[in-house]
Amino acid sequence: MGRIIYAEDDEIVAQIVIDALMNAGHAVGWLQDGDEALRAMRFRPPDLAILDQNMPVMNGGMVLREMRVIESLVMVPVLMLTAIDAKQSQNIAFYEGADDYMTKPFDPDELVFRAEQLMDQKFRRARPTF
Repeated sequence: MGRIIYAEDDEIVAQIVIDALMNAGHAVGWLQDGDEALRAMRFRPPDLAILDQNMPVMNGGMVLREMRVIESLVMVPVLMLTAIDAKQSQNIAFYEGADDYMTKPFDPDELVFRAEQLMDQKFRRARPTF
């Protein structure tokens, strides 16, 4: 089970994502703007952040940039889940530190699979190997 912060301003999309992830056994904290999400992550870093690009106050790209300079959040995997399908937007997200990028509409099962892959990679990196 992973702890996931999800930043999304669209309630319908948010409910689909939350249902899929919670049915897979994960805890999901949903916040409707990037500023709230960043504050929550600073308080308690999650195992994964899922960010929408277009949100009020602070968009997903801005949140991602902030996360990559905050010591406690720099290693948190980030999945961008956005309606922006432009290759340039994807390239920018990866350049700024995103670990994965999915576009809407999306398959909820694929979302769960990718989220779990990212969290598994994080857990494997955190475990010392002797």
